[in-house]
Amino acid sequence: PPPNAWATVWHTDWLWLAVAAVAVFVYARWFIRLRRRGDNWPAWQLLCWVLGWAVFVYAMCGAPGVYGRILFSWHMIMHMAVAMIVPLFLVPGAPITLLLRALPARRDKTWGPREFTLVLVHSRVLRVLANPVVTAAIFFFSLAAFYWTPLFELALTTHTGHLLMMAHFLLTGYIFTWVLIGIDPGVQRWSPLMLLVILFATISFHAFFGVALTDSTTLLAEPFFTQLNLPWGPSPLEDQHTAGEIAWGIGEVPTLILAIIVAVQWIRSDANESARFDRKADRDGDAELTAYNAYLARLREHDISLEAAPVPT
Repeated sequence: PPPNAWATVWHTDWLWLAVAAVAVFVYARWFIRLRRRGDNWPAWQLLCWVLGWAVFVYAMCGAPGVYGRILFSWHMIMHMAVAMIVPLFLVPGAPITLLLRALPARRDKTWGPREFTLVLVHSRVLRVLANPVVTAAIFFFSLAAFYWTPLFELALTTHTGHLLMMAHFLLTGYIFTWVLIGIDPGVQRWSPLMLLVILFATISFHAFFGVALTDSTTLLAEPFFTQLNLPWGPSPLEDQHTAGEIAWGIGEVPTLILAIIVAVQWIRSDANESARFDRKADRDGDAELTAYNAYLARLREHDISLEAAPVPT
């Protein structure tokens, strides 16, 4: 590819462009609806949502999407962008919360988008999928299974396979990010410490995946790349090694950002919890502390009475 391919190469993927346009239009419509009725919805969340879909469209239609169909290295850039960068913008947009606030409940007891969403976020299926351990396992093992099975070649040689691949990357990346830093309603959140442990364990496996590609001696999707036989660029195996380096290198930055956000949320939750206890103490005259001090006093009186009791002979 030419050095300026990042800025000059473009091929419109009308399907994904339409998906992104509809997602931005619906979100903006709900945003305007809330603002018009006097409810507040931060503009930065709208901006995050728009930027997320803009990055997605670029990954699909720009150089990563164009060269990603013939070069493993560019395919990995597209993969990392969709699975690890796009969700960093979409998840803070909190689309489920916006939907629940913007759409009224149906009075005729029928199911609309709001009712269906409420059932979905509290369903058993989502409760299982949103378990951080399950989500992390799906995020990594589906990645490994995709590249080391015929699925990779299927995605390169068929349009349906390509579409399913990108939908899978986006969905698994979104759920993984949502479990870690999401603010939308759903299943109960795990403690920030456990989330950090799961995050670093997942990225360790992800780094192992990158190293395995970098050191590999067997070409993945060999029939496709061999038949393609590009007259320019690196050999398919050298390009595969570059893809491994990209998977390893690009994955570090989103992980660091996720870790920082989880840590910040941890600090904020502690501060909010302290503020809540302070407000409760102001309302009830610190009854909890008074009761605890009285309990300690009773224990002390009991110990004193035991010490003063005569020793039986």
